[in-house]
Amino acid sequence: MKKLLKLATPVLLAVLAGCASWNVPPPQAGEPRAAVEARLGRPTAIYQLATGPELEYATGPYGQYTYMARFGRDDKLISYEQVLDTPGFARIKVGVSTQQDVLHILGRPTETSYLALPKLHVWSYRYKESGVWDSMMHVHFDHDGIVRMMMNGPDPAKEERRFFW
Repeated sequence: MKKLLKLATPVLLAVLAGCASWNVPPPQAGEPRAAVEARLGRPTAIYQLATGPELEYATGPYGQYTYMARFGRDDKLISYEQVLDTPGFARIKVGVSTQQDVLHILGRPTETSYLALPKLHVWSYRYKESGVWDSMMHVHFDHDGIVRMMMNGPDPAKEERRFFW
C-alpha cells in the first residue's frame, strides 16, 4: 500500500498541475509577449501575420477550446480570445476564406479527413455549441484550399452509447 501511494502521488500531482495551468487569469491587452508566454506557457503554434504575431493555445485533440493571443508589431497584446465558438466560426466566409485564413482564425483542427466523392478536405473542430452541447464544426475545402461549406453536428466522441456495438 505504501509503495502504491509513493507511485500514485507524483502522477496525481502532475495531473493537478496540468489542470491548474488553465486556471490562470487571462492576459490583459497591452501586456508584453514575454509576460503572456511566461503566464500561459509555450504556445501550440505561432503564426506570423502582417499585423504582428499570433499565438495559439489549443487544449488538445479532445479539448473544446482554443485561445488566440494576437500581438501588434510592438509585441504588445491586442486581444486574447477563445475562438471555437459561434463568433469565431462566423468569421469564416464560404467561397472566400482559405485554409491559411481558417488556421489563423480557429487554429489547428482536431482532426482532418478527405471526402473522395466530392473531393473535399475536411477540418473538424470540437467545441461547445452555445456553451452547452458537445459539438463538432466541419470546414470543407476544395482542391484549391478554399472553404466550400461548413457543417456542424454532435461530437460523436461525446455521444451517449446506448448499445453494446
